[in-house]
Amino acid sequence: MSAAAFKGNKAALPSKPCAGCGRTMSWRKKWRASWDAVQYCSERCRRRKGKAA
Repeated sequence: MSAAAFKGNKAALPSKPCAGCGRTMSWRKKWRASWDAVQYCSERCRRRKGKAA
């Protein structure tokens, strides 16, 4: 079994930047059905989407 394949390895999860703040967000089980549609890391970023940071 390789180091990247063990259960619980968070480094192997996909990630992408938040459209609001630019921070890197990691894949969450909660987002498994809609990962392609996820744009914001939090409700705060989603609410502030039209405002300057």
